Amino acid sequence: QVQLVESGGGLVQSGGSLRLSCRASGFTLASYAIGWFRQAPGKEREGVACVTHSISTMHYADSVKGRFTVSRDNAKNTAYLQMTALKPDDTAVYYCAADLSGSSCTAPIEMYDYWGQGTQVTVSS
Repeated sequence: QVQLVESGGGLVQSGGSLRLSCRASGFTLASYAIGWFRQAPGKEREGVACVTHSISTMHYADSVKGRFTVSRDNAKNTAYLQMTALKPDDTAVYYCAADLSGSSCTAPIEMYDYWGQGTQVTVSS
């Protein structure tokens, strides 16, 4: 069964940190680009960060540059999103997704092949 499972969300105070994990099962994550997305209540899902399959390219939304770091461990079939200096505006459900095209971070959201179920991140002021 093909699955992406996120973990690591929770409640944190403004300025705090969290590390999200995205573990793949049923397929080899190494061939895929990994995107992290988030969706706040009443808002559209937006891209946060992406890393290509070879880790040659990482892309970040302007709102998280310098605060979030995307990484992956292909041997563990897992990707990560390290979030620091969190702000209340970062509150959302965070999703990871896998894109088989793998070699770029330019795929539109509808092109991602697999999605996780999401993990809630809440940042209190």
